[in-house]
Amino acid sequence: MFTFFYITIVFNTDEVADNLRKHGGFVAGIRPGAPTADYLNGILTRLTTVGALYLAFVAFVPQVLLSGFKVARLPFIGDRLDAFFTATPGLSWIPTGLGYQFFFGGTSLLILVGVAMDTVAQIEAQLVMRNYEGFLGAGSRLRGRRS
Repeated sequence: MFTFFYITIVFNTDEVADNLRKHGGFVAGIRPGAPTADYLNGILTRLTTVGALYLAFVAFVPQVLLSGFKVARLPFIGDRLDAFFTATPGLSWIPTGLGYQFFFGGTSLLILVGVAMDTVAQIEAQLVMRNYEGFLGAGSRLRGRRS
């Protein structure tokens, strides 16, 4: 839900459609103005849904791997699933987890990756601002997102 909330605050489809119309831009096959805003809103909703599902997957999978998924609590089919997973050698970790001690959950990994990407972007911006080509030269391995 936070992903949808954040997108509605950051990206205003009406404003983008109005700016496209003012500057002579258009989306092929879509009329300028409100139809363009509706089209952009539909695309944004689909992209945000995929992104939200991915974020939920990344946030919950480490926890499921570490502590398992207690399938016995599911109504009607839980006991049968628990017996099946416990009896199957390759799937016995599902109700109990893998048993490892891991101190970073999925959410903290998302935060770490986001901070690392932002730090690299800020360092890259400082290097470009000072016209330093040592890290960003043609033969370097560190490339910006625009290259």
